[in-house]
Amino acid sequence: MPNLPGSEGAGPSTALTPRRVVAELDRHIVGQGEAKRAVANALRGRWRRRRVPSPLREDITPKNILMIGPTGCGKT
Repeated sequence: MPNLPGSEGAGPSTALTPRRVVAELDRHIVGQGEAKRAVANALRGRWRRRRVPSPLREDITPKNILMIGPTGCGKT
């Protein structure tokens, strides 16, 4: 999973916050605020799940995100 600028060596509670992810997405994507927040929250959940010890990780159900829209609307 790629690191955001400035997240190297950051503690587990500060390295990948949804607010920082949205701020980074704001640099590249115009509008789409609700979608950016949904992606940021999903990414944070995945990041947190990967930091949980292996036996506990199996008990946490991953939450997938499905992006739907017409061709050319910016899903990627």
